[in-house]
Amino acid sequence: MSNGTSRYSVGIDLGTTNCALAYVDHGSEDDNAIHVLAVPQLAHPGEVTERPLLPSFTYIPGPHELPAGSLSLPWNENPAAGVGLIARSLGEKIPRRMVASAKSWLCHGGVDRTAAILPWGSEDDVEKISPLDATAGYLIHLREAWNHLMATEHVDHRLEQQEVLLTVPASFDAVARDLTMQAATQAGLQQVTLLEEPQAAFYAWLHNRGDEWREHVGVGDVVLVCDVGGGTTDFTLIAVGEEAGNLTLERLAVGDHILVGGDNMDLALAHTIKAKIEADGTKLSSAQLIALWHASRAAKEKILADPAVDSCPVTIVGRGSRLIGGTLQADLTRDEVFQVILDGFFPETKKDDLPKPARRAGLQELGLNYASDPAVPKHIAQFLTDNKSALPDGKGNIVHPSRILFNGGVLKAGPVQERIQTILSKWSKSDKVPPAQVLIGADLDLAVSRGAAYYGRVRRGSGVRIRGGTARSYYVGVESAMPAVPGMVPPIKALCVVPFGMEEGTEVDVPEEEFGLYVGEASEFRFLSSTHRKEDSVGTMIEDWESAGIEELAPLETTLSAEESDSSVVPVRLRSRVTELGMLELWCIARDGKGEWKLEFNVREQR
Repeated sequence: MSNGTSRYSVGIDLGTTNCALAYVDHGSEDDNAIHVLAVPQLAHPGEVTERPLLPSFTYIPGPHELPAGSLSLPWNENPAAGVGLIARSLGEKIPRRMVASAKSWLCHGGVDRTAAILPWGSEDDVEKISPLDATAGYLIHLREAWNHLMATEHVDHRLEQQEVLLTVPASFDAVARDLTMQAATQAGLQQVTLLEEPQAAFYAWLHNRGDEWREHVGVGDVVLVCDVGGGTTDFTLIAVGEEAGNLTLERLAVGDHILVGGDNMDLALAHTIKAKIEADGTKLSSAQLIALWHASRAAKEKILADPAVDSCPVTIVGRGSRLIGGTLQADLTRDEVFQVILDGFFPETKKDDLPKPARRAGLQELGLNYASDPAVPKHIAQFLTDNKSALPDGKGNIVHPSRILFNGGVLKAGPVQERIQTILSKWSKSDKVPPAQVLIGADLDLAVSRGAAYYGRVRRGSGVRIRGGTARSYYVGVESAMPAVPGMVPPIKALCVVPFGMEEGTEVDVPEEEFGLYVGEASEFRFLSSTHRKEDSVGTMIEDWESAGIEELAPLETTLSAEESDSSVVPVRLRSRVTELGMLELWCIARDGKGEWKLEFNVREQR
């Protein structure tokens, strides 16, 4: 069944803290409606409930920890681990058995993301799983939940046979995207397209506004999508243009991957509670601090969910056994929540206040590569400064967006949105630019999944599409021609083969220069990319690419056929093509026309 004929278009938000699933039924009379699946999951042992959000947590119980059948689900009587609400609940009591932030680990290049390393730092007696397996586990739960509710009578309605739009941060590199696709394949999903989360959020806003969206934005507007979620902060710029009298939308830029989000804020709140508990001389262990981290998150969510709640107790188990050690408790107040979040993570900064790298200790424990500067406004300033070239006619030394769309669980809090608005307004005022207006109308918990489902309609020719092409410039490494020197590896130059924004379905020749292609023996092809070098055209060669904002991706190792050549080194010219499926095809065409070789690299959406 092809993408154009499946009954449903299903949008899945694979979030750091929560997952959600929304869908469009193309077989119904109203295929404009977007529905949200209430996901069956365990709230407590033996108690199944249905919720629109599936918390992104996995709990791996110890032997004989839970009575038989405690984790039973309608589709699996004896799962090896708990997923969702029950995993979060049990993990708050015994955090060493809980897998959290799998999505953040999935994009961490410093570890083997296919190795069994989670829960990170747990003792040897705790069974572990890989970030890839944890991610696949959430998708498997969503698949089984869907099939249980939607496909018991119609086999062709199973999720495996539907078009699935799976969201990822815009800043995910090619390796993280490929691992996400591997997780989808592991979950049995066959028709998967990746969609960037900020774009999905904007699609949700378009759907919510219907035909009225044109009344809220106009030609020349630039929308900043500011997405601060549980684990990451993501930025995207979308420009409003005009073509043949119709408004058009084009993605101008995406930000770098920033590991700052709700997880960091929860830890900061945990330290606030830690200071209260230790005021009487009690000292908390590192394991207790982790427990306090998760308990602080739960307290924060209760406070933010209900304006009538002024404080919430935070309780953790004391030292020793749970029965003997007792509990430790302190209250977290509403004022403390906003003081920690606003002053620590959204301080008022100037537009030239950019993130500063912290001085690191010579040795560190391995772990998630959190941003050294937690101030989100500084990262906004960095993003707007880096992308000034996207709007060369603008004022000042940064981009001044005319509209803001907020997304992500952290930004559900009104005071946080107001703080960002205030900061951006001051930056605009300093350059005598009108302040940005906020685009209202998206459910921040469900916007990404709903927008992904809407994108399924767009792909079938209904709705408004955001144009943009590749979100990065791509380069191939070219070994320098120089005499051999003992103990020295020839330096690599970066050759631009795909400029930023190159549209899918287009191709371009790399001008003039010829290169030597090794055939008939194992070779390594090095690919690189950049999110902010938008001026590089095809054929641009950068020597000192490491200091030019270009990062290296996973290399491609292969042996190219030598059947069409009498030499091991063939003079070739290069041609780049980005396919409709988001694959970079780099064609190496022999000078004499007697041979051509194709290298493929996944640069964007689909597989």
